[in-house]
Amino acid sequence: MSIQNRISALADIGQFFQYAIDAQNEEAHISSQVENFRAKMKQAEIKNPWFTQQNIRYSLNQWAKILTKENLTAWIKNYKPAENPKKIGIIMAGNLPLVGFHDLISVLLSGHHALVKTSSKDEELMSGVLDFLKNSNDALNASFTKVERLKEQRAVIATGSNNTARYFEYYFQGIPAIIRKNRTGVAVLTGEESAEDLHGLAKDIFLYFGLGCRNVTHLYLSENFETDRLFEAFYDWNEVIHHHKYANNYEYNRAIYLLSKETFLDNNFVMLKESSDLHCPIGVVHFSRYENLSLLKQQLNDKQEEIQCIVSNEPNVFPNSIKFGETQHPNLTDYADGVDVMKFLEAI
Repeated sequence: MSIQNRISALADIGQFFQYAIDAQNEEAHISSQVENFRAKMKQAEIKNPWFTQQNIRYSLNQWAKILTKENLTAWIKNYKPAENPKKIGIIMAGNLPLVGFHDLISVLLSGHHALVKTSSKDEELMSGVLDFLKNSNDALNASFTKVERLKEQRAVIATGSNNTARYFEYYFQGIPAIIRKNRTGVAVLTGEESAEDLHGLAKDIFLYFGLGCRNVTHLYLSENFETDRLFEAFYDWNEVIHHHKYANNYEYNRAIYLLSKETFLDNNFVMLKESSDLHCPIGVVHFSRYENLSLLKQQLNDKQEEIQCIVSNEPNVFPNSIKFGETQHPNLTDYADGVDVMKFLEAI
């Protein structure tokens, strides 16, 4: 199957995602597929309550915008497709809806064959995607296989926690591998940010309940930054406390802090806690103060293995920083951990 045909097939699924989230769409030739996928969306939330319909639809909408023939063609034009396709194992994460989809389309557009090991946390949605690809294009169907256990792979892309990464590194030693560990997002605030910036920051923090590696979990605040401004910006997300799993985590962590007499700020749905840790529990955002941006830049460089993205209005200091509110809008070229997956696959 030619790369152009694969591009067309993936552009079709972008359109399919749009149909799936458009309640008014009743196109006859895809109605059964749409209804089946909508059922998968509902089942996904039943099996994994973190996958609310709102968050699933948000993810699908982002993919629908990205998966166009123009975007896909521009993305792969600088890469050479495989002359001798190999079997590439993909072990997907399940912290966000369709979080492993980028790895799948990377393998498909590289010309290789994908061996797909889905996460139990995202089984329904990914199975729905694979079913669509299988039923919509016979040639593309021969380019991937859903598996329970990887075998005969010539290379692997595996995403998991720091603990599972050690297992992956041992199990897949001897073959080319991309093995991802825990990472997170941080934000640098100087005090010059607008109210719009801070509302964007709230989105970076609360979208997907903060479970993504691109969600902001640590704030670097200038010495004079007033934390009241944060709580004002966060208020629009107060409904998050009505989600039972989020509320349970928030109440548990709040009780721990109170029992241990730790200092924290609270607005009844999220806590701000001063800490040097980049990662934080659900319902908590860590913050620390910095003296100057140059010193902070060096500190973040030293922690780059833990950081997925930096949010700031200081591109001259942090050249690859992301604008406020944009962390969950990655482009096709925004590779996890900064590792170019297409270059990796090109060399297999």
